[in-house]
Amino acid sequence: MGVKSCCLPGAGELGIGKGAAACHAAGCSVKLQADVNFDSLSMVRQTMNGALGPRLVSFKGFISPARELNPKAFLPLLLMAALGQAASFVVQYGPALVAFLTTHVNLMYFYSSAAMVMVFLALLKLWYSFGNPTIYLVDYACFKPSDECKMTSETFLDLAAKSKFFSEKSLDFQRKILTNSGLGPETYVPLSMHSEPTDLTHATCMKEIQESLFSAVGQLMVKTGVKAHDIGVLVVNCSTFCPIPSMSAMVVNHFGLREDIETFHLGGMGCSAGVLGISLAKDMLKVHKETYAIVVSTEAISGLQGYTGSDRSMMVGNCIFRWGASAVLLSNKSSEKKRAKYSLLHLVRTHKGASDKSFQCVKSFQDAEGIIGVSLSRELMEMAGDALKSNITTLAPKILPITEKLKFATNFIARKFLHMKYKPYTPDFQTAIDHFCIHPGGKAVLDGIEKNLQLSSYHMEPARMSLYRFGNTSSSAIWYELAYMEAKNRVRKGDIVWQIALGSGIKCNSAIWKSLRDDQVGHSANPWLDCVHRYPVSLLPTPQSARPSAN
Repeated sequence: MGVKSCCLPGAGELGIGKGAAACHAAGCSVKLQADVNFDSLSMVRQTMNGALGPRLVSFKGFISPARELNPKAFLPLLLMAALGQAASFVVQYGPALVAFLTTHVNLMYFYSSAAMVMVFLALLKLWYSFGNPTIYLVDYACFKPSDECKMTSETFLDLAAKSKFFSEKSLDFQRKILTNSGLGPETYVPLSMHSEPTDLTHATCMKEIQESLFSAVGQLMVKTGVKAHDIGVLVVNCSTFCPIPSMSAMVVNHFGLREDIETFHLGGMGCSAGVLGISLAKDMLKVHKETYAIVVSTEAISGLQGYTGSDRSMMVGNCIFRWGASAVLLSNKSSEKKRAKYSLLHLVRTHKGASDKSFQCVKSFQDAEGIIGVSLSRELMEMAGDALKSNITTLAPKILPITEKLKFATNFIARKFLHMKYKPYTPDFQTAIDHFCIHPGGKAVLDGIEKNLQLSSYHMEPARMSLYRFGNTSSSAIWYELAYMEAKNRVRKGDIVWQIALGSGIKCNSAIWKSLRDDQVGHSANPWLDCVHRYPVSLLPTPQSARPSAN
């Protein structure tokens, strides 16, 4: 039974890129407010919890009820005790027992031995049942529209001018947004957006969604060989379009998925919804054993580019969002380890919606002319940076090596207790992470993250090239980045990949994957295979005159 989350067309889609452009629209300097000056106390607490366990950090932990304990932690001890007892028995009585068995056939000993083996196997089964299964990323596919759907900035502005919806002032503003966006000339929009006048009807939006959904899922099923009756969980996310029946129901109907499948449709969650979908599928795979889950991420571009008013804060989506979709196959089957691409190590979710300032910075409503759009407040970049800082503060103790933790602790003690005037230490995430998939929301956002996380141009290349080649494809964008790394043969066995995305709310979500293979390039469904040899391209700085003004 699918779970639908309804939203108005155009509602909820954020992506940090819109914030960057919105700040330009408001005339403020686009500067990411995430210096990664971690909440020191929170990080120390996280580190102590990870190293010692929560029950050694506070007195309250000592009196926690037994029902809170994880049974999996005690099963290895029981198994070790049983093995130790068996070894002691063999050492003490082994020679005599062998001599006895060679001269007497005693069924009692036979049955006793069989019983011990059965108990041992039962303990192993219990250990596995109580433990969380490893979540494998078997494979994924990215939707690549046909060449006739490519949209250059010049064509976009020409169509906008012919539509008669925008004044010269509004057209000039959108021209500057496009110039500063980091998008290249080969991004995609649906054919309905190429028509004159632009076709924004419900029917064309349905056609757009079905093409992207069915193409991505179809490629994935062909690529992996998984059958319709094998899929136990389906999660589909799209922020700006919520039809009835839901998109998850569309996929079930089109591919003939089984009747007892668990389906979900996530709406209005913005560019972070792809990682949220992975989180939901992961939780479902903890409950439903030996099955597969598909997570599909897409966006209705006709909904994002459908704003025809004059409010600048609502024009940004017209410029930076492009057509794309991804489908990811997850499994908890141990047999899939042999062919899986990655295993999920960590997933951290941060939601700042309790803050009114954060909650209100992105909202969908009617402008003064009665036209629905998504408004981005001046505080968007600040709130997104705060969410990023909180997310990294939680994630860092889980992934950083002990050397980085010691450097941080030394800096913290020097500043907090010795009152020495040192800058807060920013951990070097390149010591723990091999590859970064940062949501390509916009050029200014990527510049800010590169500076504040002190990342190299090599690590930022997948995000910048994905933004240039495919644009901001919302929640599916991080999978185009991963595909770029694979097409470049960069991901090797044992490498750690960090996917991070921000969305309306404000939400910031991170997923940490471990590569299980050296050869990650598939023979199909990689959108970069026919063009990766042309990348990276040189991206020149944006001239000052091309940047949006406040007027």
